[in-house]
Amino acid sequence: MITLYKRRTGLVATAGVLGGVLAVTALGGTSNAATSGNDAGTPPKTQARVNQAGAQEASDARIEITPGQGAHNVGINGPVGVTVSNGNLTKVTMTAVATGAEIPGTLSADGTSWKPHGRLGRATKYQIAAEAEDAKGRSATGNATITTVSPANDFIGHVSPEDGSTVGVGMPVTVDFGKAISDKAAVEAEIQVRSSSGQRVVGHWFNDHRLDFRPESYWKPGSTVTVTLNRHGIRKTVTFRIGRSQISTVDAKTKQMTVVRDGKTIKTIPISSGSPEHPTYNGQMVISEKFRQIHMNGASVGLTEKDGKPSYDIKAVPHAMRLTDSGTFIHGNYWGTDSVFGKVNTSHGCVGLKDVRGGGDGRQPAAWFFDHSMIGDLVILKNSEDKTTLAPDNGLSDWNMSWSEWVAGSPTT
Repeated sequence: MITLYKRRTGLVATAGVLGGVLAVTALGGTSNAATSGNDAGTPPKTQARVNQAGAQEASDARIEITPGQGAHNVGINGPVGVTVSNGNLTKVTMTAVATGAEIPGTLSADGTSWKPHGRLGRATKYQIAAEAEDAKGRSATGNATITTVSPANDFIGHVSPEDGSTVGVGMPVTVDFGKAISDKAAVEAEIQVRSSSGQRVVGHWFNDHRLDFRPESYWKPGSTVTVTLNRHGIRKTVTFRIGRSQISTVDAKTKQMTVVRDGKTIKTIPISSGSPEHPTYNGQMVISEKFRQIHMNGASVGLTEKDGKPSYDIKAVPHAMRLTDSGTFIHGNYWGTDSVFGKVNTSHGCVGLKDVRGGGDGRQPAAWFFDHSMIGDLVILKNSEDKTTLAPDNGLSDWNMSWSEWVAGSPTT
């Protein structure tokens, strides 16, 4: 199958619909790091604000998105839809990830369900975002990413990025197989990845299921990458474009992020990264997913208080972008005071930027960075107190492996 695939490692990352929103474990750089980032600050007052923020946003509305987060092989005729219990849907958007095209749909007369119009596209990744309110006007949000069936379901595997997409210079080609591959050399020989830039592209097997391709250095901006797959007499092609170069460097010591676009610094943003107890990974990370809002809950990794309640439960963290599969995000923080950003590292491993509740103010640093970032952009973190090594297969962190090690991971070289 040729689809864009959302990976999860066998670590402690979890995902599910809780309280009507997507709950995602957001780990930091260390093995005992906790969910989210900048959501459980070191000062007691910061923690109190986090708990208060979660309590204020609690809603009875429960959103369910069918067929569910991360679903593959979804039929082009459904069933795809959104329902809500204990409330009413106020907004539902369904967007084709590669093109940004919004899919029209119909909301039921009683406001409890939504369905898209007509057939969906084949081998297409869609992101669904839903909003609802309960009887007291308290809001809930839900998010899910699904991928429709390919014309040849058993072709070879899930391939990312998606055909026709435009991505940042750090985006590797990833093929995830549904079953373990024993003859890696034979399978890899069936896949060719070429760039219009002329860069040499080499594959690397991280395990029996995952094969990535990348050049020695980042892709050249403006180039086109073509992935050709041949198997059982069937030929498939995936083509994507490399956009402008954007590399953002987060300095955990100075607590500043420098955004460099095509070699020129376009913005410097104050940040707050992982606390000394939960430092953020050092290394090169790649944005793999973007969410306007996402749910972060400490209990999902066992971070609870003495009474069993989660250490924090923030229903709608704005402008969240995934950096690792184990849960490192760069996201908006509306509960931190101005004295945090650029001055104190308070998170459990994520990188936080100043924001407002709901993320509706485009002037805020988090909103600006979200709007000016794309899947495949690089975020490099340095000077963190973290002493562990960021695994290259943790998310799209391929660039943390030396070229000699990378080439050694291909049986065809």
